[in-house]
Amino acid sequence: MVRIAVDGMGGDFAPHAVVKGAESVFRDKIAEIVLVGDEAILRPLIPDSSIEIIHTPISVGMDESPSNALRKKGDCSINKAFELLKTGKVQGVVTAGNSGAAMGFAIFTLGRLPGVDRPAIATLHPNATGGTTVLVDSGGNVECKPTHLAQFAMMGDVFARCAFGLEAPKVGILSNATEETKGNELTRETHNILKSAGLGCYLGYVEGTDMHNGNADVVVTDGFVGNVSLKVTEGVAEMLMGFLKEKAREKKGNDPVGYTIMAEVVTQIYQRFDYANIGGAPLLGVDGVSIICHGKSSEHAIRNAIVMAASFVDNNLNESIKETMHNYESLQKIKER
Repeated sequence: MVRIAVDGMGGDFAPHAVVKGAESVFRDKIAEIVLVGDEAILRPLIPDSSIEIIHTPISVGMDESPSNALRKKGDCSINKAFELLKTGKVQGVVTAGNSGAAMGFAIFTLGRLPGVDRPAIATLHPNATGGTTVLVDSGGNVECKPTHLAQFAMMGDVFARCAFGLEAPKVGILSNATEETKGNELTRETHNILKSAGLGCYLGYVEGTDMHNGNADVVVTDGFVGNVSLKVTEGVAEMLMGFLKEKAREKKGNDPVGYTIMAEVVTQIYQRFDYANIGGAPLLGVDGVSIICHGKSSEHAIRNAIVMAASFVDNNLNESIKETMHNYESLQKIKER
């Protein structure tokens, strides 16, 4: 059975939500769990469980500077989890802790996969076809070169294949229009690289609407634009859900049948957009399966993140990325001769 290390101290609702989510996975025998954190705090939450706990009293605050954590907190729960992965004692890591520190420790402790200059965060977004669109990078790298975006595209392509079983994911570069004359220097140079990169289905430029209309399976951008896009999506989803809930409440007193129908629709929409049903965002490009969760992750979100990590281990996600990046590098060398 796959063993997953879980940062027991990371997240706004840690340790309770984290521990309960991990315990449910352990109880259902989906994966073996190793909790990392202060045992004096974690063990009383699961007194009758045989879940292993790796003790460390040090943790990283959600608002703490990642660079400060990297310099001074090498023994923190986030990094201890990555050390377990590095030494082969677990096959994946899940954390809802400080995302900047998580990314920094993952790169420092695990290292990058061959052919990857910048690991990237991939987030999953529901689209109009009932499927899911991957946005990469969603905040890991705010300043990028064209080669970085090309690597994001390669990793996003592999991720979509492993996560959704797609034979040829539709990959596009996020731009301000679909015409090749649009975009900026970064997108144009990336476009030139990807046209000859050998992706199964490269679309060229796509627009922001393509994140949700189903035209693209993978949308590629730098972390600055990606994070803004992510937060806009979350904000619009929250606004719409609030509006729909308000209208449903208005119907409750004078139209019970209408209220019942509308409440069911609101619930279905909420489930589609609720990040807790996805679990977390994989950090693509580091040498080990690593899932970074939303800071406000609930027990349900943590459970799904652990399930996600276990499935990526079973589907050999990182080995597939290694193979793809090797093939890409070989192609580039041939062209340079």
